[in-house]
Amino acid sequence: MTQHEGNTFVELSTSELWEKIFSRANLFKALERVQSNGGAAGVDGMKVEDLPAHLKVHWQSIRGKLDEGKYQPSPVRRVEIPKAGGGMRQLGIPTVQDRLIQQAMHQVLSPLFEATFSEQSYGFRPGRSAHDAVRVAQNYIEDGKSWVVDIDLERFFDTVNHDRLMARVKDVVKDKRVLRLINAYLQAGVMVNGVVMETGEGTPQGGPLSPLLSNIVLTELDRKLEERGHAFVRYADDCNIYVSSERAAQRVMASTQAFVEKRMRLKVNEAKSAVDKATNRQFLGFSFY
Repeated sequence: MTQHEGNTFVELSTSELWEKIFSRANLFKALERVQSNGGAAGVDGMKVEDLPAHLKVHWQSIRGKLDEGKYQPSPVRRVEIPKAGGGMRQLGIPTVQDRLIQQAMHQVLSPLFEATFSEQSYGFRPGRSAHDAVRVAQNYIEDGKSWVVDIDLERFFDTVNHDRLMARVKDVVKDKRVLRLINAYLQAGVMVNGVVMETGEGTPQGGPLSPLLSNIVLTELDRKLEERGHAFVRYADDCNIYVSSERAAQRVMASTQAFVEKRMRLKVNEAKSAVDKATNRQFLGFSFY
């Protein structure tokens, strides 16, 4: 296990990884983040402001269950919010207790995976923004790559294959307790109208771990595009590939869709994906001229 710090790697044993996640300092940092983010209550109805008092009474018991591998995350509460481009986006709201644990895991695991991510990936990463991604796209267009292969993944967060995701996580994380806990969150289920539904696939949007897990999954796509020598930029599940002709763009669309659907077991949304002049398409809400 290695943790990337600057240009060096620091070895972390499996026991050190677990202890670092649940160290007092990391938990307090996670609590501050959960409190600052606010948000609605999960299925248990507990509010963010009630979490510190709850932890004072129950943390020792919670930690014991975590150490013994007996901790069972609560199902997430399913809500729908309107998308900017129309339609509804499904969010899963974990309990505030589970948000704390996920945030603590994210703070320690994220730096480990950062070293494995592509330079062309910009979503949910420290020091990178949507504006940075748009600037990269603009540079490609100015360099003469005037055609874009605009790839939109259909219901990405709902269709992530758990086995493939956990295989990617295991490439970096060797601690079985951490792996078991991540898997428990993937399998926690969703509560809809008071009924808990099992989740055999997907990573619900709304939890602190979800953005990291999405980047872990989609790094496989990044590496394939790099291997093929493509000029591309990805922000979360929005991926644009820039080429110099329509013929090349059609060819790239076909090969990329085949890789996404056959190898990654995800689905390209054909209604929202397109081959077009780059100036005819928006990327992250921005137009190019």
